[in-house]
Amino acid sequence: MPLVLTDARHPDHPIILANKAFLNLTGYESREVLGRNCRFLQGENTDRTVVDQLRYAIASELEATVDILNYKKDGTAFWNELHISPIRDDDQQLAYYFASQLDVTDFRKMKELEASERRLFMEVDHRARNALAIVESIVRLSRATEPAAYAIAVQRRVHAISTAHTLLSEAGWVAVDLRRLILAQVPDPQQNVCEFKGPVLFITPDAVQPLSLAFHELATNALTHGTAAVGRGSVAVAWDIQPGGSVKITWAEETQHFRGDKPNEGFGTKIVRTLVERQLHGQVAWNWRDSGLRIDIHIPQKLTRSS
Repeated sequence: MPLVLTDARHPDHPIILANKAFLNLTGYESREVLGRNCRFLQGENTDRTVVDQLRYAIASELEATVDILNYKKDGTAFWNELHISPIRDDDQQLAYYFASQLDVTDFRKMKELEASERRLFMEVDHRARNALAIVESIVRLSRATEPAAYAIAVQRRVHAISTAHTLLSEAGWVAVDLRRLILAQVPDPQQNVCEFKGPVLFITPDAVQPLSLAFHELATNALTHGTAAVGRGSVAVAWDIQPGGSVKITWAEETQHFRGDKPNEGFGTKIVRTLVERQLHGQVAWNWRDSGLRIDIHIPQKLTRSS
């Protein structure tokens, strides 16, 4: 075990003994160590609070054990589990300080990795529970008069959630690019029917699944009643950051004719409203026009990142 002994009877506690294990650990030679205070192992990222703890223990002639970031001769940082203990003479006067060192860098990395994995598992568990809750709602709320139509509607909505889950997994459960999120849910079978425009923006994990399902519902509605159903027209999705920091997403369908009358509020519309207003705590508004439909979605700044 690396050990040093300092002389407490001289100013600044100079090192009077350093064993071979200490020299091997730090990379110094004996002549470079003897006569110096141990602070030469400190560096720019050494926590001054920990240094103060050591200074207080020495001034109070106490034992202490700390983890401190030290530096080897070649500049390599290492975590040092440092234990210091006073040694007294026959008159019980402080004579020396004994210090042992233990390189715990790998151990700390392992603990940090375990903590990171634990956080990841908790995050995945949280997302999985959210996904299951959404799926349960989909199964419970999906409407259809025919069992086959009901099964298809549920299957498509569950697939939308699964797609969102895949995007999150690929992004490391951090944040998903909004353009990728939209493209994953809005098919463009005829090519060039859909237009997407907006700055690079990332959606936080909590918002990915609800927003994905909302776009799925909008795309399904377009395929059933809107632009894609008619065969002539376009869908434009644009987003930008508002002065207050919130994000505005505009879904615009332009076509010459809508199939049927302009609806009041269908089931898909209710799903979108619930997802945006209740889960995302945002706002959504529909504007029906002769030329098509415009939907404005506002989501809070806290659900987005610019990088």
